[in-house]
Amino acid sequence: MSRKQQVPRPVSALGMDDTGCPILHVDMDAFYASVELRERPELRGLPVIVGAPGPRGVVLSATYEARRFGVHSAMPMTRARRLCPRAVIIPPSRGKYSEVSRGVMEIFRTFTPEVEPIASDEAFLDVAGARRRLGPPAVIAAMIRERVAREHEITCSVGVANSKFVAKLASQHCKPDGLMVVPADQVVAFLHPLPIAALWGVGERTEQSLARLGVRTVGDLARIPVETLQHELGQAVGAHLAALAWGRDERRVTPHTPDKSIGAEETFATDVNDPERIHRELLRLSERVAARLRQGGHAGRTVSVKLRRADFSTISRSRTLREPTDVAQVLYSTARDLYGAAGLEGVRLRLVGVRVENLVPAAGMTRQLGLGERETGWREAEQAMDRAARRFGPDAVLPASLVRPSFGEIDL
Repeated sequence: MSRKQQVPRPVSALGMDDTGCPILHVDMDAFYASVELRERPELRGLPVIVGAPGPRGVVLSATYEARRFGVHSAMPMTRARRLCPRAVIIPPSRGKYSEVSRGVMEIFRTFTPEVEPIASDEAFLDVAGARRRLGPPAVIAAMIRERVAREHEITCSVGVANSKFVAKLASQHCKPDGLMVVPADQVVAFLHPLPIAALWGVGERTEQSLARLGVRTVGDLARIPVETLQHELGQAVGAHLAALAWGRDERRVTPHTPDKSIGAEETFATDVNDPERIHRELLRLSERVAARLRQGGHAGRTVSVKLRRADFSTISRSRTLREPTDVAQVLYSTARDLYGAAGLEGVRLRLVGVRVENLVPAAGMTRQLGLGERETGWREAEQAMDRAARRFGPDAVLPASLVRPSFGEIDL
Protein backbone atom coordinates (compact mmCIF):
# COMPACT_ATOMS: atom_id res chain seq x y z
CA MET A 1 0.00 0.00 0.00
CA SER A 2 1.45 3.39 -0.93
CA ARG A 3 1.99 6.23 1.46
CA LYS A 4 -0.85 8.12 -0.21
CA GLN A 5 -3.21 5.23 0.52
CA GLN A 6 -2.15 5.30 4.18
CA VAL A 7 -3.66 8.76 4.77
CA PRO A 8 -6.59 8.28 7.20
CA ARG A 9 -10.02 8.05 5.68
CA PRO A 10 -12.53 10.90 6.23
CA VAL A 11 -14.68 10.59 9.35
CA SER A 12 -18.06 11.98 10.26
CA ALA A 13 -16.81 12.64 13.79
CA LEU A 14 -15.41 16.00 12.65
CA GLY A 15 -18.95 17.33 12.40
CA MET A 16 -19.83 16.33 15.96
CA ASP A 17 -19.87 18.60 19.00
CA ASP A 18 -16.53 18.25 20.79
CA THR A 19 -17.16 21.10 23.24
CA GLY A 20 -15.85 20.10 26.66
CA CYS A 21 -13.98 17.12 25.20
CA PRO A 22 -10.26 17.93 25.59
CA ILE A 23 -9.07 14.35 26.18
CA LEU A 24 -7.73 12.27 23.30
CA HIS A 25 -6.78 8.61 23.40
CA VAL A 26 -4.56 7.74 20.44
CA ASP A 27 -3.97 4.05 19.73
CA MET A 28 -1.89 2.64 16.89
CA ASP A 29 -3.71 0.02 14.82
CA ALA A 30 -2.07 -3.44 15.11
CA PHE A 31 1.13 -1.54 15.88
CA TYR A 32 3.86 -4.18 15.59
CA ALA A 33 2.27 -5.80 12.55
CA SER A 34 1.77 -2.41 10.89
CA VAL A 35 5.43 -1.53 11.39
CA GLU A 36 6.50 -4.82 9.81
CA LEU A 37 4.19 -4.34 6.82
CA ARG A 38 5.87 -1.06 5.92
CA GLU A 39 8.79 -3.13 4.67
CA ARG A 40 6.64 -5.96 3.31
CA PRO A 41 3.73 -4.21 1.57
CA GLU A 42 2.99 -7.34 -0.47
CA LEU A 43 1.52 -8.84 2.73
CA ARG A 44 -1.10 -6.11 3.18
CA GLY A 45 -4.59 -7.57 3.18
CA LEU A 46 -3.33 -10.99 4.34
CA PRO A 47 -3.55 -12.49 7.84
CA VAL A 48 -0.18 -11.66 9.43
CA ILE A 49 0.98 -12.55 12.95
CA VAL A 50 4.02 -11.05 14.67
CA GLY A 51 5.51 -13.30 17.33
CA ALA A 52 8.12 -15.91 18.11
CA PRO A 53 7.33 -18.85 15.80
CA GLY A 54 8.42 -21.61 18.22
CA PRO A 55 6.08 -23.81 20.28
CA ARG A 56 6.50 -21.56 23.34
CA GLY A 57 5.98 -18.33 21.39
CA VAL A 58 3.08 -15.95 21.92
CA VAL A 59 1.35 -13.51 19.58
CA LEU A 60 2.75 -10.01 19.90
CA SER A 61 0.44 -8.48 17.30
CA ALA A 62 -1.92 -9.58 14.54
CA THR A 63 -3.41 -7.80 11.56
CA TYR A 64 -7.16 -7.37 11.49
CA GLU A 65 -7.34 -10.03 8.78
CA ALA A 66 -5.87 -12.51 11.30
CA ARG A 67 -8.09 -11.23 14.11
CA ARG A 68 -11.16 -12.28 12.14
CA PHE A 69 -10.08 -15.86 12.84
CA GLY A 70 -9.97 -15.19 16.59
CA VAL A 71 -6.24 -14.48 16.84
CA HIS A 72 -5.28 -11.85 19.43
CA SER A 73 -2.19 -10.60 21.25
CA ALA A 74 -0.78 -12.72 24.11
CA MET A 75 -2.35 -15.86 22.59
CA PRO A 76 -0.04 -18.91 22.42
CA MET A 77 1.35 -19.23 18.92
CA THR A 78 0.30 -22.87 18.71
CA ARG A 79 -3.34 -21.87 19.16
CA ALA A 80 -3.00 -18.96 16.72
CA ARG A 81 -1.67 -21.36 14.06
CA ARG A 82 -4.63 -23.68 14.60
CA LEU A 83 -7.11 -20.83 14.28
CA CYS A 84 -5.42 -19.31 11.24
CA PRO A 85 -3.21 -21.93 9.56
CA ARG A 86 -2.56 -19.73 6.49
CA ALA A 87 -1.26 -16.78 8.50
CA VAL A 88 2.18 -15.37 7.68
CA ILE A 89 4.36 -15.46 10.81
CA ILE A 90 6.93 -12.66 11.23
CA PRO A 91 9.45 -12.86 14.11
CA PRO A 92 9.55 -9.61 16.11
CA SER A 93 12.31 -7.02 15.69
CA ARG A 94 11.96 -4.92 18.83
CA GLY A 95 14.45 -2.16 18.10
CA LYS A 96 12.38 -1.14 15.10
CA TYR A 97 9.22 -0.77 17.21
CA SER A 98 10.97 1.39 19.82
CA GLU A 99 12.18 3.75 17.12
CA VAL A 100 8.70 4.19 15.64
CA SER A 101 7.18 4.54 19.10
CA ARG A 102 9.57 7.38 19.97
CA GLY A 103 8.75 9.09 16.69
CA VAL A 104 5.01 8.84 17.26
CA MET A 105 5.27 10.18 20.81
CA GLU A 106 7.30 13.12 19.51
CA ILE A 107 4.50 13.90 17.07
CA PHE A 108 2.04 13.99 19.97
CA ARG A 109 4.27 16.42 21.89
CA THR A 110 4.32 18.86 18.98
CA PHE A 111 0.58 19.32 19.59
CA THR A 112 0.60 19.46 23.40
CA PRO A 113 3.06 18.84 26.25
CA GLU A 114 0.26 17.06 28.11
CA VAL A 115 1.03 13.54 26.80
CA GLU A 116 0.74 10.43 28.98
CA PRO A 117 2.11 7.32 27.25
CA ILE A 118 0.50 4.16 28.61
CA ALA A 119 2.22 1.74 26.23
CA SER A 120 4.60 1.92 23.30
CA ASP A 121 1.64 2.27 20.93
CA GLU A 122 -0.91 4.39 22.79
CA ALA A 123 -1.18 7.56 24.84
CA PHE A 124 -3.62 10.02 26.39
CA LEU A 125 -3.39 13.68 25.38
CA ASP A 126 -4.99 16.74 26.98
CA VAL A 127 -5.38 19.32 24.20
CA ALA A 128 -7.31 21.95 26.17
CA GLY A 129 -4.36 24.33 25.98
CA ALA A 130 -3.93 23.81 22.23
CA ARG A 131 -7.42 24.84 21.16
CA ARG A 132 -6.65 28.52 20.55
CA ARG A 133 -3.54 27.68 18.50
CA LEU A 134 -4.72 24.60 16.58
CA GLY A 135 -8.49 24.41 16.71
CA PRO A 136 -11.09 22.09 18.31
CA PRO A 137 -10.09 18.67 19.72
CA ALA A 138 -11.54 16.71 16.79
CA VAL A 139 -9.55 18.81 14.32
CA ILE A 140 -6.38 18.23 16.37
CA ALA A 141 -7.14 14.50 16.39
CA ALA A 142 -7.45 14.48 12.60
CA MET A 143 -4.16 16.37 12.29
CA ILE A 144 -2.42 13.82 14.52
CA ARG A 145 -3.75 10.93 12.46
CA GLU A 146 -2.59 12.54 9.22
CA ARG A 147 0.94 13.15 10.54
CA VAL A 148 1.35 9.65 11.94
CA ALA A 149 0.26 8.18 8.61
CA ARG A 150 2.42 10.53 6.55
CA GLU A 151 5.59 10.32 8.64
CA HIS A 152 5.48 6.68 9.75
CA GLU A 153 3.17 4.97 7.23
CA ILE A 154 0.96 3.42 9.89
CA THR A 155 -2.56 4.27 11.00
CA CYS A 156 -4.02 5.08 14.37
CA SER A 157 -7.46 5.44 15.89
CA VAL A 158 -8.40 8.35 18.13
CA GLY A 159 -11.15 8.73 20.71
CA VAL A 160 -12.18 12.25 21.76
CA ALA A 161 -14.15 12.71 24.98
CA ASN A 162 -14.42 14.53 28.29
CA SER A 163 -12.54 11.84 30.26
CA LYS A 164 -9.76 9.30 29.82
CA PHE A 165 -12.11 6.36 30.31
CA VAL A 166 -14.59 7.41 27.63
CA ALA A 167 -11.85 8.50 25.21
CA LYS A 168 -10.23 5.06 25.41
CA LEU A 169 -13.55 3.33 24.80
CA ALA A 170 -14.16 5.60 21.82
CA SER A 171 -10.81 4.77 20.22
CA GLN A 172 -11.53 1.06 20.62
CA HIS A 173 -15.00 1.56 19.17
CA CYS A 174 -13.73 3.16 15.93
CA LYS A 175 -10.83 0.79 15.19
CA PRO A 176 -9.18 0.39 12.83
CA ASP A 177 -8.17 3.73 11.29
CA GLY A 178 -10.97 5.79 12.78
CA LEU A 179 -11.83 8.88 14.78
CA MET A 180 -14.75 9.07 17.18
CA VAL A 181 -16.07 11.94 19.27
CA VAL A 182 -18.33 11.22 22.24
CA PRO A 183 -20.06 14.56 22.98
CA ALA A 184 -20.14 15.44 26.67
CA ASP A 185 -23.94 15.38 26.75
CA GLN A 186 -24.07 11.92 25.10
CA VAL A 187 -21.67 10.01 27.37
CA VAL A 188 -24.40 8.10 29.19
CA ALA A 189 -26.18 7.21 25.93
CA PHE A 190 -22.86 5.91 24.57
CA LEU A 191 -21.96 3.90 27.67
CA HIS A 192 -25.17 2.23 28.77
CA PRO A 193 -25.70 -0.15 25.81
CA LEU A 194 -22.11 -1.47 26.09
CA PRO A 195 -21.40 -4.90 27.63
CA ILE A 196 -20.30 -4.78 31.25
CA ALA A 197 -16.84 -6.06 30.31
CA ALA A 198 -16.17 -2.68 28.67
CA LEU A 199 -15.64 -1.12 32.11
CA TRP A 200 -12.10 -0.89 33.47
CA GLY A 201 -11.74 -3.31 36.36
CA VAL A 202 -14.29 -5.86 35.14
CA GLY A 203 -12.44 -9.13 34.69
CA GLU A 204 -13.86 -12.61 34.41
CA ARG A 205 -14.58 -13.02 38.13
CA THR A 206 -16.16 -9.60 38.50
CA GLU A 207 -18.28 -10.25 35.42
CA GLN A 208 -19.51 -13.51 36.97
CA SER A 209 -20.36 -11.73 40.23
CA LEU A 210 -22.31 -9.07 38.34
CA ALA A 211 -24.09 -11.70 36.27
CA ARG A 212 -25.54 -13.10 39.51
CA LEU A 213 -27.13 -9.66 40.00
CA GLY A 214 -28.59 -9.77 36.50
CA VAL A 215 -26.07 -7.23 35.16
CA ARG A 216 -25.19 -7.66 31.49
CA THR A 217 -24.71 -4.10 30.25
CA VAL A 218 -23.28 -0.89 31.66
CA GLY A 219 -26.82 0.44 31.85
CA ASP A 220 -27.85 -2.54 34.00
CA LEU A 221 -25.00 -1.76 36.39
CA ALA A 222 -25.89 1.94 36.53
CA ARG A 223 -29.29 1.02 37.88
CA ILE A 224 -27.88 -1.07 40.76
CA PRO A 225 -27.57 0.87 44.05
CA VAL A 226 -23.93 1.57 44.86
CA GLU A 227 -24.39 -0.03 48.29
CA THR A 228 -25.37 -3.30 46.61
CA LEU A 229 -22.31 -3.17 44.37
CA GLN A 230 -20.03 -2.48 47.33
CA HIS A 231 -21.53 -5.37 49.28
CA GLU A 232 -20.99 -7.73 46.34
CA LEU A 233 -17.63 -6.46 45.06
CA GLY A 234 -16.06 -4.56 47.94
CA GLN A 235 -16.10 -0.88 48.86
CA ALA A 236 -13.47 0.38 46.41
CA VAL A 237 -14.43 -1.70 43.36
CA GLY A 238 -18.13 -1.11 43.84
CA ALA A 239 -17.72 2.67 44.05
CA HIS A 240 -15.29 2.67 41.12
CA LEU A 241 -17.62 0.79 38.78
CA ALA A 242 -20.65 2.80 39.84
CA ALA A 243 -18.84 6.01 38.88
CA LEU A 244 -17.66 4.66 35.53
CA ALA A 245 -21.16 3.48 34.65
CA TRP A 246 -22.23 7.14 34.66
CA GLY A 247 -19.11 8.31 32.84
CA ARG A 248 -17.44 9.82 35.92
CA ASP A 249 -13.63 9.60 35.70
CA GLU A 250 -11.71 12.37 37.47
CA ARG A 251 -8.20 11.21 36.51
CA ARG A 252 -6.09 13.81 34.78
CA VAL A 253 -3.60 13.27 31.98
CA THR A 254 -0.24 12.87 33.75
CA PRO A 255 2.63 13.69 31.38
CA HIS A 256 5.60 12.46 33.39
CA THR A 257 4.69 9.33 35.30
CA PRO A 258 8.02 7.90 36.50
CA ASP A 259 8.86 4.25 35.90
CA LYS A 260 8.32 2.19 39.05
CA SER A 261 10.36 -0.78 37.86
CA ILE A 262 12.18 -2.06 34.80
CA GLY A 263 12.47 -5.74 33.93
CA ALA A 264 12.81 -8.35 31.22
CA GLU A 265 11.96 -12.03 31.03
CA GLU A 266 12.37 -14.90 28.60
CA THR A 267 10.43 -18.10 27.98
CA PHE A 268 12.66 -20.97 26.86
CA ALA A 269 11.76 -22.89 23.72
CA THR A 270 12.02 -26.08 25.82
CA ASP A 271 12.26 -26.42 29.59
CA VAL A 272 15.83 -25.94 30.86
CA ASN A 273 17.51 -27.48 33.91
CA ASP A 274 21.14 -26.70 33.04
CA PRO A 275 22.38 -24.07 35.58
CA GLU A 276 25.02 -22.76 33.17
CA ARG A 277 22.45 -22.07 30.49
CA ILE A 278 20.19 -20.38 33.04
CA HIS A 279 23.17 -18.30 34.17
CA ARG A 280 23.70 -17.16 30.59
CA GLU A 281 20.05 -16.18 30.27
CA LEU A 282 20.23 -14.24 33.55
CA LEU A 283 23.26 -12.41 32.16
CA ARG A 284 21.43 -11.64 28.91
CA LEU A 285 18.42 -10.29 30.81
CA SER A 286 20.64 -8.29 33.17
CA GLU A 287 22.34 -6.67 30.17
CA ARG A 288 18.95 -5.78 28.71
CA VAL A 289 17.58 -4.34 31.95
CA ALA A 290 20.74 -2.35 32.67
CA ALA A 291 20.67 -0.83 29.19
CA ARG A 292 17.06 0.24 29.71
CA LEU A 293 17.95 1.73 33.10
CA ARG A 294 20.73 3.80 31.58
CA GLN A 295 18.57 4.80 28.62
CA GLY A 296 15.93 6.15 31.00
CA GLY A 297 18.43 7.79 33.35
CA HIS A 298 17.54 5.43 36.21
CA ALA A 299 19.34 3.33 38.76
CA GLY A 300 17.71 0.85 41.14
CA ARG A 301 18.30 -0.67 44.54
CA THR A 302 16.12 -3.79 44.57
CA VAL A 303 16.91 -6.69 42.22
CA SER A 304 14.48 -9.58 41.82
CA VAL A 305 14.38 -12.77 39.79
CA LYS A 306 11.31 -14.58 38.50
CA LEU A 307 11.61 -18.35 38.09
CA ARG A 308 8.77 -20.37 36.54
CA ARG A 309 8.93 -24.15 36.74
CA ALA A 310 7.77 -26.52 34.01
CA ASP A 311 4.45 -26.97 35.87
CA PHE A 312 3.87 -23.17 35.65
CA SER A 313 4.36 -22.62 39.38
CA THR A 314 6.36 -19.41 39.84
CA ILE A 315 8.57 -18.13 42.63
CA SER A 316 10.30 -14.76 43.02
CA ARG A 317 13.30 -13.79 45.08
CA SER A 318 14.60 -10.25 45.68
CA ARG A 319 17.47 -8.43 47.36
CA THR A 320 17.92 -4.75 48.17
CA LEU A 321 21.42 -3.49 47.44
CA ARG A 322 23.42 -1.12 49.60
CA GLU A 323 23.52 1.41 46.74
CA PRO A 324 21.48 1.90 43.55
CA THR A 325 23.02 0.60 40.34
CA ASP A 326 22.58 0.57 36.57
CA VAL A 327 25.45 -1.86 35.97
CA ALA A 328 24.61 -5.19 34.29
CA GLN A 329 27.40 -7.05 36.08
CA VAL A 330 26.00 -6.04 39.47
CA LEU A 331 22.50 -7.07 38.41
CA TYR A 332 23.76 -10.37 37.06
CA SER A 333 25.81 -11.20 40.16
CA THR A 334 22.77 -10.51 42.34
CA ALA A 335 20.36 -12.40 40.06
CA ARG A 336 22.69 -15.39 39.94
CA ASP A 337 22.92 -15.45 43.75
CA LEU A 338 19.13 -15.24 44.03
CA TYR A 339 18.72 -18.13 41.61
CA GLY A 340 21.15 -20.22 43.66
CA ALA A 341 19.42 -19.31 46.92
CA ALA A 342 16.04 -20.35 45.48
CA GLY A 343 17.19 -23.97 45.48
CA LEU A 344 16.12 -24.58 41.90
CA GLU A 345 19.45 -25.60 40.39
CA GLY A 346 18.74 -28.76 38.38
CA VAL A 347 14.98 -28.05 38.36
CA ARG A 348 13.45 -27.65 34.91
CA LEU A 349 12.47 -24.02 34.28
CA ARG A 350 10.13 -22.66 31.66
CA LEU A 351 10.81 -18.95 32.18
CA VAL A 352 13.31 -16.68 33.95
CA GLY A 353 13.13 -12.94 34.52
CA VAL A 354 15.14 -10.11 36.06
CA ARG A 355 13.59 -6.91 37.44
CA VAL A 356 14.90 -3.79 39.18
CA GLU A 357 12.72 -1.70 41.53
CA ASN A 358 13.15 1.25 43.91
CA LEU A 359 14.33 3.42 41.03
CA VAL A 360 16.16 6.72 41.55
CA PRO A 361 17.69 9.23 39.08
CA ALA A 362 21.13 8.09 37.99
CA ALA A 363 22.38 11.63 37.29
CA GLY A 364 25.37 12.45 39.45
CA MET A 365 25.35 8.98 41.00
CA THR A 366 28.69 7.99 42.53
CA ARG A 367 29.66 4.73 44.15
CA GLN A 368 31.20 4.69 47.64
CA LEU A 369 34.12 2.24 47.63
CA GLY A 370 34.83 0.09 50.67
CA LEU A 371 38.18 0.10 52.40
CA GLY A 372 40.73 -1.48 50.09
CA GLU A 373 38.13 -1.98 47.33
CA ARG A 374 39.08 -1.09 43.75
CA GLU A 375 36.91 0.56 41.17
CA THR A 376 35.94 -2.11 38.63
CA GLY A 377 35.20 0.21 35.70
CA TRP A 378 32.15 -1.84 34.70
CA ARG A 379 29.85 1.18 34.53
CA GLU A 380 32.15 3.05 32.16
CA ALA A 381 32.61 -0.07 30.04
CA GLU A 382 28.87 -0.59 29.74
CA GLN A 383 28.32 3.06 28.84
CA ALA A 384 30.83 2.55 26.03
CA MET A 385 28.82 -0.51 24.96
CA ASP A 386 25.70 1.69 24.88
CA ARG A 387 27.42 4.10 22.51
CA ALA A 388 28.52 1.24 20.25
CA ALA A 389 25.00 -0.20 20.25
CA ARG A 390 23.48 3.13 19.24
CA ARG A 391 25.91 3.40 16.35
CA PHE A 392 26.25 -0.18 15.14
CA GLY A 393 23.19 -2.02 16.49
CA PRO A 394 22.23 -3.81 19.73
CA ASP A 395 24.49 -6.84 19.14
CA ALA A 396 27.62 -4.86 18.25
CA VAL A 397 29.28 -5.59 21.62
CA LEU A 398 28.31 -8.55 23.82
CA PRO A 399 29.83 -10.43 26.75
CA ALA A 400 31.83 -13.38 25.43
CA SER A 401 29.46 -15.92 26.99
CA LEU A 402 26.53 -14.46 24.99
CA VAL A 403 28.20 -14.56 21.58
CA ARG A 404 26.47 -17.14 19.40
CA PRO A 405 28.70 -20.06 18.39
CA SER A 406 29.36 -20.56 14.68
CA PHE A 407 28.50 -24.25 14.84
CA GLY A 408 26.77 -26.77 17.06
CA GLU A 409 24.02 -25.84 19.51
CA ILE A 410 22.92 -22.24 19.69
CA ASP A 411 21.54 -21.16 23.04
CA LEU A 412 18.88 -18.49 22.70
